[in-house]
Amino acid sequence: MSGASERAAVGQTSLITEQIDRTMILWCPDWPVGAARRWAAEHASENSAGAADADTSGRTAIGSGTTTPLHDGPLALIEHGEVFACDAAARAAGVRRGLRVREAQARCTELQVIAYDPVVDARAFEPVVAEIEQIMPGVQLLRPGICAIRSRGPSRYYGGEEQAADVLLERVSSLGIVGARVGIADGPFAAEYAARMTGTAPIGIVQPEASPAFLAPLPLDVLGQPELVSLLRRLGIRTLGAFAALPAAEVRDRFGSEGAFAHRLAAGTDTRRVVPGKAPKELSVSVAFEPALDRIDQIAFGFRQSADRFIEQIRSTGHVSTAITVTLQTQEGEHSTRTWLHPRWFTAADVLDRVRWQLQGSSTTGEGLGSPLAFVAIVPETLDAAGDHEEGLWGGGPDERIHHGLSRVQSMLGHTGVLTAIRSGGRMLADRRLLIPWGGLPPGGEAAVASARGRPWPGAIPGVNPATIFDPFAPATVTDDAGVTVDIDDRGTLTGPPANLRTEGSSQPRRIVAWAGPWTIDERWWDARQHRRLHRFQVVDEAGSASLLVLHDQHWFVEASYD
Repeated sequence: MSGASERAAVGQTSLITEQIDRTMILWCPDWPVGAARRWAAEHASENSAGAADADTSGRTAIGSGTTTPLHDGPLALIEHGEVFACDAAARAAGVRRGLRVREAQARCTELQVIAYDPVVDARAFEPVVAEIEQIMPGVQLLRPGICAIRSRGPSRYYGGEEQAADVLLERVSSLGIVGARVGIADGPFAAEYAARMTGTAPIGIVQPEASPAFLAPLPLDVLGQPELVSLLRRLGIRTLGAFAALPAAEVRDRFGSEGAFAHRLAAGTDTRRVVPGKAPKELSVSVAFEPALDRIDQIAFGFRQSADRFIEQIRSTGHVSTAITVTLQTQEGEHSTRTWLHPRWFTAADVLDRVRWQLQGSSTTGEGLGSPLAFVAIVPETLDAAGDHEEGLWGGGPDERIHHGLSRVQSMLGHTGVLTAIRSGGRMLADRRLLIPWGGLPPGGEAAVASARGRPWPGAIPGVNPATIFDPFAPATVTDDAGVTVDIDDRGTLTGPPANLRTEGSSQPRRIVAWAGPWTIDERWWDARQHRRLHRFQVVDEAGSASLLVLHDQHWFVEASYD
């Protein structure tokens, strides 16, 4: 893997005087897709045997939606309804990052789509980084699929930059990774695009002080700042070279610190240093029971010391864990894996509770733990700095007491014994209320709920939300001054102004002093069986009470009331 035909090089051009570190970048093209395929292949046997992992955290994991092995056809990973990554076969059919799922499937009818899971993505790259550390210490993980190494040490040890790149590629290929690329240049930015622009060659080397000339013809999009790129294009600037030609002081004054940083990248003066990642301390714990245990109290007692050690290990690093993954395995090889969240942070008692709840859930939901338990493992999924969770000067106050009380009740009733409400997406107020277990994650994860909250909902009412929601609706009667029930025609015109409101349980109607509406909701108009047309009104009666009313099929209801 040597010779001029095996590498892409740029000649010497002395345009900078500042000394910039030579950087070596390893880039694995389409890494998320490759990681997803490997994950699916490794878990295919478990899924086919009916022992697929059960993730009740709400996150749509790759494995939770994959019950059969992926075939060799085009594949795309989906995040928030858009293509996050795709393989070469999908790109050849016109699929691109950022496309909506339907458009991607319209362009490529054979396209497989699965949810992108960043946890699977990151974990699959950890062995690669560990393997590289064996031959080239000081690896900085930039993101899964790409890492940086100082070029000076390896090039001296192996006899040159190209020889060091050969050794790196050989070690990576021994892990079964095909198509990896290595780029070497002045600074991480130029080195990354040296790796991306090698063409058919696996190694791209930009000679010292030649990064400005190498970067000059590249488009502005590589900067990763869409707003800045859009503005520069309106100014007639199309390439990094044209941007780099602008005076640095004027760029800083006009575009601020982010623009100044982008200008340094475009000029090939990327002074960022490679910061070696500190090898993470192994924080997970596991216990193998010999002989296997079939009683929950025995398992909890046998795992108690491991739970204490698990929490103590995390505390020794100055962190607390807010999410853990519990894996159970029986002596027959059956598995149950679940990710648990905590509204504050896990203690040893909390960890034991989650193990107990998962065992109870497995026996009642049919997850397949039909034989004695032989193995329990706990992995911290999320670590936060302990300083961010310190108590206040005068203690935790009401929030701490509330959490302690609810957690205590939950430990006695089970995971679903205590529920809390969060706001979700929907047109009707009852649809926007989602009940989840205390300390749990909603279906689809926090990102899915946040996305639903941000969507425009036709028929949404203006102003503040009501305080009390009636589910189901409470019957009511609304009449005009003549005592005739108010209705609405096909044109959206009322038969008369609302004048009196009588709710269920009241003996006398109340005078309506103010009202607004209607806000019409026309749901599922294409489905004759589920179609419904509603009209919503806000009214205030003579007692000062405000209500949200619904008119449906000539009948009035109270959907909610305001405080």
